Amino acid sequence: MLRLLITGGAGFIGSNFIRYILREHPDWEVVSLDKLTYAGNLENLKDVKNDSRYRFILGDIADRELIDKLFSQGFDVVVNFAAESHVDRSILDPSPFVRTNIQGPQVLLEGARQHQVKLFIQVSTDEVYGSLGAAGKFNEESPLLPSSPYSASKAATDLLCRAYHRTYGLPVIITRCSNNYGPFQFPEKLIPLAITNALEGKPIPIYGDGLNVRDWIHVEDHCCALDMAIQKGKQGEIYNIGADNERTNLEMVRRILDIVEKPHSLITFVSDRPGHDRRYALDTTKIHRELGWEPRHSFAESLQRTIEWYIKNESWWRRVKSGEYLEYYRKLYLERE
Repeated sequence: MLRLLITGGAGFIGSNFIRYILREHPDWEVVSLDKLTYAGNLENLKDVKNDSRYRFILGDIADRELIDKLFSQGFDVVVNFAAESHVDRSILDPSPFVRTNIQGPQVLLEGARQHQVKLFIQVSTDEVYGSLGAAGKFNEESPLLPSSPYSASKAATDLLCRAYHRTYGLPVIITRCSNNYGPFQFPEKLIPLAITNALEGKPIPIYGDGLNVRDWIHVEDHCCALDMAIQKGKQGEIYNIGADNERTNLEMVRRILDIVEKPHSLITFVSDRPGHDRRYALDTTKIHRELGWEPRHSFAESLQRTIEWYIKNESWWRRVKSGEYLEYYRKLYLERE
């Protein structure tokens, strides 16, 4: 049996990972820690809230007293999803990204070191590598050349993790994944924004010429890769996770509009984002070779299922877009403390 601390567990990828772990490992236990900022939503985990192997704690990863108290309960594995993750928000105000994405993980790393956690997984991003031209892919040895305050904060924590491993011998693994999509994704990100705006008949903004390229991976494939990193990964290593599924933003939005039978005239080109990376692509040879991981979800089928999920769960994304869920759940858990 393993006991896991999942930080950022109420977010998009974190909640999908918790659901995945509880389904695939009946003898594992999960504690979810989340600050419940705008992107943290306990509705994402309502189907597991009564599972005896799952417990939620409201809290901030940068709270040293809380983290020390929490780690004293004993964990085998920490998986850190907690992050401010929207590039646009980081451009408007980098300070929350420094606190949550750098200071917070340092508190976690120190807690893991002091309490002798067996494995620390830092969930990072392909954005730390910066931008690619039309050819080539990033591998795990590529230099870190982040373009935005968000990606710079994630790169900084990757380096902190490496330092904690080299200096203190902390058992750390860093994973860098490409763009995720799937159920429960906050609708400020491209795919859920395009789906929900299309369903509402609202304009869908696209930066610049829309030809920026991303490698898209279904969130369940990411969860599977993280699970394999826990079970088979080598301490001190970095693993790229991607699906070799490159699409331009414009192509992605057009495909979504075709599936929901809405006109392409909803596409609205807006001024490009400052420092906008042109292309991301990952060489995933290492994780294939060393861990035996392969993505299992076909793009066409899983995008269709993702769109169907948003159609069936309109009440969820309307509450998320309005923000009405946020204060309710924060108040609910603060009253229980």
